[in-house]
Parts: sequence; C-alpha cells; structure tokens
Amino acid sequence: MKIIKYLFFLLLLVIIGGVIYIATIDGDFHVEESKVIEAPDELIFSTINEYKTWENWGPWMDNSDDFIMSYPDQTSGEGASYSWKSESQGDGSMKTIKTAPFTSIDQSITFVTPMGESTSDVYWKFEKITGNKTKVTWGMKGEQSFMEKAFWATQDSTVSSTLRPMYREGLENLDEYLKKQMKVYAVNVDGITEHGGGFYMYNATASSIAAIPQKMSQMLPAVKAYMRQNNLPQTGMPFTLYNEYNEEQGTAIFSTAIPTRDKVVTPKESAILCDFLPRQKAVKVTLTGDYTNLKEAWDAGRAYIAENSLETAPSPAFEVYKIDPELQPNPAEWITEIYIPVK
Repeated sequence: MKIIKYLFFLLLLVIIGGVIYIATIDGDFHVEESKVIEAPDELIFSTINEYKTWENWGPWMDNSDDFIMSYPDQTSGEGASYSWKSESQGDGSMKTIKTAPFTSIDQSITFVTPMGESTSDVYWKFEKITGNKTKVTWGMKGEQSFMEKAFWATQDSTVSSTLRPMYREGLENLDEYLKKQMKVYAVNVDGITEHGGGFYMYNATASSIAAIPQKMSQMLPAVKAYMRQNNLPQTGMPFTLYNEYNEEQGTAIFSTAIPTRDKVVTPKESAILCDFLPRQKAVKVTLTGDYTNLKEAWDAGRAYIAENSLETAPSPAFEVYKIDPELQPNPAEWITEIYIPVK
C-alpha cells in the first residue's frame, strides 16, 4: 500500500510540476514572411481583400483535400468573412477587421481544434516599390492557450516554425496566381465600324518601335499637363496615332493624343499641338488584356482586311485606351481599341 501511495504522490508531483512548467512557458507567438511581387499594389490588395480568391493560392489547400469553404454575402472589405471545415486540419473562420486601401489589411482568424478554440491577429502590409513591384508582408501573432502550450511542449517544432513555411508557400502561390491572372487576354475583331473623329491635343515624335512605350510614358503626361494648365476639356480616352510604322526598319513616327472639344491654337514654340481626326470608316479590333498582346491584335486586324479584300485608307491607324492602368490595375482588364482606316 505504501508503495502505491508513494507512486501516487510521485505522479501527482510530476503532474503539478508539469502544469507549473507549462503555465510558465511564454505563449506569445509571432510569425511574419515577406516577398516582393511584380504586380501593382492595387491588384494585390484587391485580390487578398476578396476571400473567394484564397482558394486559388492559400497554402492549406495544398495540404488537405477535405476543405469545405463557406461564404456569407460579404466576402471583401471591412466586416467580410469566410469559414471552413476540415477533418484533417480542423475548423475555423476569418474576418476582416480593418482595411487601408493598397496599404494594409487587418484580420482575425479563429481555429477550432481538439485543444479548443483560439483566435489570433493576422495582418498584411503592402509597400509599393519601383515600377509594378510591391513588397507584400503577411504575418500572424497571438497567444497560445494552456492546452496549446502543452501540445507544443511535446513537439520538436514551435508554432512559428510550423507556420513560417506555410506563409512562405502562400506568398509564392499568390505570386504565381497573380502572374496568371495578369496574362489572361482576348482579341476580338469587331469588323467595320465608323469612328466619329474630332479635335485632339497631341505630342509627336519619332523613335524605334521598341522605345514607343517609354516615349509614351513621357509624352502623354505632357499632353495632360498642358490641357490641365489651359483648362481644356478632355472629351475621350487617350490614344496613339501611328503616322508611320516600319517593322522592317523597326522605326515609327507617332503621336500621343487626348480628344478635346474645340480647335485650339497653340503658341509656335509649344510641343503640344492641336489637330482634327476626320470621321472615317475603319476595321476595329478590341484587345482585352496587357499591351504585350497588341501585336497579335494588330495582326488580327490586318488579317481581317486581307481576308475580306479590303483596302486600307491613307489615314493613320490608331489605338484608343478605353480602360488603361490609371483606371484598372489588373492588365488582364485593360481594354484597347484598334482602328485601321479602310476605303
């Protein structure tokens, strides 16, 4: 009997000692990972802010095939949420607490496991770098319950060391998902239409074809600034007029332009001029997607002209940027209309 009593007391001391030890363990944890992603901060923010996109890049989707997602009516912005059920990973939910557009998102995540229910803070930070590059930081911090501390005390790893590879994988998945989304495009030959024409302010130059995007990024702001300084109304979206385009020599003479209401007489020394685009019949092609696909759109227009035995007119062809980067951060949603005048 005495031996059993001693063993009982010894076991009780071990349990008490274990409880005291676990209670003294620091339960605070904090994990954070960052990655520079080549995408606009607006696009990254809107993607993460919409919970329905998480199924496409969330790292846990690769680790379990029994996730069942549930979405309420609101899945983006402050107050948005979603929840999940999984026999292998446990149940849980996430809610958006606060958003600062294109800068940060604060969320709350709740896990329901055999050890009980725990809630932690999740945060995102977006730092715009040069060009379309954005530094994305994803972090989580919280405090473990007694049962969670007891569990992790028996493991060879910690909460942070376990979560860190998952966060790193999630950022890699997000990068790949965004790249695919930005590459989606469509070319549609709309056929023969009539363009209304009108007055426009423009800035013209000659350059190599390869340098056109760089030149345009300098010329278009100059036209906008001139119109703003002189209170000239903008009556349409910007466009590029190709006066000459020689693919064999790789050179072009072109104008970046913005439609305006009336004829404007500019000073002789001004680099910004005014001209008139006549009403004319043209083959119209619509590109929905990145400008890197413009050549394919132009080729489709020329092929349509050849197939239908049409003859091009001497007037310059032009591109109208109906939805551009200023209106939409996702290149896949840019809309460019190409007009090739025909007789």
